[in-house]
Amino acid sequence: MWAPLDVPENGDAPFTDLARWRLNADDNGRHVWEYLDSEEACRARPQTVMDKFQLGLPTDLPALPPPKTALDAARNGYSFLKHLQAPDGHWPCEYDGPMFLTPGLVIGSYVTGMELKRAERLELIRYLFRKAHKEDGGWGVHFEGETTVFGTALNYTALRVLGVSPDHPVLVKARNTLHKLGGAVRSPQWGKVWLSILNVYDWEGVNALPPELWLLPEWLPLHPHRWWIHSRNVFIPMSFLYAKRFKAPENELILSLRRELYVDDYYSIDWPAQRNNVCPVDIYAPHTALLDTLFAILGAYEQCAIPPLRKAGMDRIYDLIVKEDENTAYQDLGPVNKMLNLVARAIVEGRESDAYAQHKLKRRDFMWIGPNGMSMNGTNGVQLWDIAFIVQALVETGLAKEEENRESLLKALQWLDETQIREDPPHYESAYRHRTKGAWPFSTKEQGYTVSDCTGEGLKAVLYLQEHLSFTPKLVSKERLCDAVDTMLSLQNPSGGFASYELVRGPRLLEYINPAEVFGNIMIEYEYPECTTSVITALAIFRKHHPNYRSADIEYDKILPPPH
Repeated sequence: MWAPLDVPENGDAPFTDLARWRLNADDNGRHVWEYLDSEEACRARPQTVMDKFQLGLPTDLPALPPPKTALDAARNGYSFLKHLQAPDGHWPCEYDGPMFLTPGLVIGSYVTGMELKRAERLELIRYLFRKAHKEDGGWGVHFEGETTVFGTALNYTALRVLGVSPDHPVLVKARNTLHKLGGAVRSPQWGKVWLSILNVYDWEGVNALPPELWLLPEWLPLHPHRWWIHSRNVFIPMSFLYAKRFKAPENELILSLRRELYVDDYYSIDWPAQRNNVCPVDIYAPHTALLDTLFAILGAYEQCAIPPLRKAGMDRIYDLIVKEDENTAYQDLGPVNKMLNLVARAIVEGRESDAYAQHKLKRRDFMWIGPNGMSMNGTNGVQLWDIAFIVQALVETGLAKEEENRESLLKALQWLDETQIREDPPHYESAYRHRTKGAWPFSTKEQGYTVSDCTGEGLKAVLYLQEHLSFTPKLVSKERLCDAVDTMLSLQNPSGGFASYELVRGPRLLEYINPAEVFGNIMIEYEYPECTTSVITALAIFRKHHPNYRSADIEYDKILPPPH
């Protein structure tokens, strides 16, 4: 158990000295917050404008001249924005919103014995206090959403794990709301899984997540490799932990949470009857009759699961967990599968393993402190996404040609150069990954996932910098630009549209077996107008400078109209 913390009644004021926080952001897009414990350390490393701004502290910058034109206003904007640029060239920022990520960070860290520092725990608590619903004290799926059992059960639990007393006014209010909604038994599937991992819910109350699905023939439309990448990458470690029936050892906190989270006595609950018990306010994608039938069949199979098949399925998905970690340098696709992967690796390989150490190191990349406290970011950042649009705006307004902006833009180009992914993942086909050579990611090269619109916007940013400005070197060669084009073209679906991470692999009928309950249209990839627009505009700009490369694939009847 982590030591109890005595915290104020609300999160209006910081729980730590914000003047002691420093952002490390000089390692190819990684950003890691650090709390300095001594006055001497603070004097040796004064806060930057970037630190102060992100924490909501006064920046003490001089006033800018009043603008007389729209361009003057834009110039002033970039004069300020340059102060927020990291030493390596990107612009770090907060990327929060979902309210089910921080509980995963807290529960996953707790059950694996991975320390959270006192200053981190305090600011995580403050963030959750500030994001509680003002009227009923609960939490939703995201911080603008209505209160749900999913959000309330998980964030209540996270606060208790972090060291907040059950008698604290914030928790008393949240607990009353949770009980009015029916208690934690009415959590959707993802909530039930996290609570089972902590051992405050029973795995018998979770619908089956059989690893044997990965042993099915790959040509079947049902095979999980055909699912949307976020869904399958979360299903993989969830399935492993379900098959293991992993649960944290009982202690005083866990026994207390079993009393706090439920309306009825924990030990009298009919757990199998709770599998489909989800609060109506939580349900965004209701179960279909097909899904309920499938769950009934899988539930029956769980009573007589064939040991060799179960072992083969678990071996298969553990291999995929390891490959996901290694493909992404332990950043993983996102924070949900990262923390689930951590639990799985800790169970199998232990706390002394290199996998555990790497997960601990990269966990810090997701933890962001801002004016409202600390939370877990939606990914390890939005580095490429933001820098691409900043660069394009500067070139299109003409501000990029002004002398005082040259140094900043050269740093941006260097970062774009270093962030392009130059090879396919080490575990490429065996991990069901799409090609990545030439792509730009959503966040960092290390995270390493191809995203179609990020590649398009990254390519545009590089072309703008290298072709429109006289002072920029050609850091990204034509060969590498062509690699980006190859990757974008590889993402075009038969319909002509472009999806996000990879080609559409499965039929829309898979949505009939969406088990998540709180998310819709998540079972397969979809073509998006945003992704398609980014790609075709990037190809149009590329064609102006390199008209002969794959011109037959970038032509009227496929993607672009003929050049004039």
